[in-house]
Amino acid sequence: MRAGVFLAYWPWFSADEQAELAVLADRLGLDSAWIAEAWGQDAVSVLGWLAAKTERIGLGSGLMQIPARKATATAMAAATLDVLSGGRFRLGLGLSGPQVSEGWYGVPFTRNLARTREYVDVVRRVLARERVQLPLEGEGMGLGKPLKLLAAPVQDRIPVYLGSIASRSVRQTGAIADGWLPFMLNPAEPELLLGTLREGALAAGRDPAQIDVAPVVPLAVDEDLGRARDAVRPWLAFYLGAMGAKEKNFYVEIAEQHGHGASARAVQERALAGDRAGAMAAVSDALVDATAIATTPAGLDERLAAYERAGATTLVAVPCGEDRAAVVRALAAATA
Repeated sequence: MRAGVFLAYWPWFSADEQAELAVLADRLGLDSAWIAEAWGQDAVSVLGWLAAKTERIGLGSGLMQIPARKATATAMAAATLDVLSGGRFRLGLGLSGPQVSEGWYGVPFTRNLARTREYVDVVRRVLARERVQLPLEGEGMGLGKPLKLLAAPVQDRIPVYLGSIASRSVRQTGAIADGWLPFMLNPAEPELLLGTLREGALAAGRDPAQIDVAPVVPLAVDEDLGRARDAVRPWLAFYLGAMGAKEKNFYVEIAEQHGHGASARAVQERALAGDRAGAMAAVSDALVDATAIATTPAGLDERLAAYERAGATTLVAVPCGEDRAAVVRALAAATA
């Protein structure tokens, strides 16, 4: 199992810390560094900056938001980042959720399966330098024409990853994606999500083993197990409480499927009420242990091995705690 680092977005990580940790991960031989976007810092700018600061490590968007850009713009950004990094780019895409899609981008959160499939198809056709013309929205001058990407990527095929956890989306990921970036994958019950991914791949005539299963996992290492759990609680509370509406939060739903619904709903209720400290406190130890790696140094090897046994081929760790560089070093040592 390969290992990478998820360096998210501001304010969870500062720009300087993103650069420092990416350079450290590069020097230590880790597989990849991933940058996300929500409703603040974008992924493309930071990845371009990191391309100039690193030499070997793979650079991925985890995730670029589909409602934020036309597929042609995403393909241009992917080609640019691939050239700037010397062929190290991996394109991770996601729909976000209804609050962000409709409230931030003004894009209806509808037709999600078809929209994702069409989007990925256009991105791949543009990167293959086929001539593409998008449908015109509204009235225009009637002068649009099919165009071919001027810049050729370094890689023959930039891998496309999808972030998905809803069952139908996971099934489609198995059918069309090169990689999968799930959050809250429980290694004790991997088939809840992985079984659906395999179904989608097999139904499309694909070998599931060809899909890079790359769960995003909060990671904290401390001699005190309680401190390690506390280090990952803010990250889990943010996703359970802020990354979705009360009526539709995919992360709360997956926690419920794992049997941790009471904790997840308590986190969500307190977060929506503005009680951040209470939301973090409501993340139970059992929920932490099911969806994150909070461990002592002596237990790290076994916790990582559990994800490998579950079917992960790349573990994308979110370094948590006061000394994140130490977490990156521990991860590199354990997976060397």
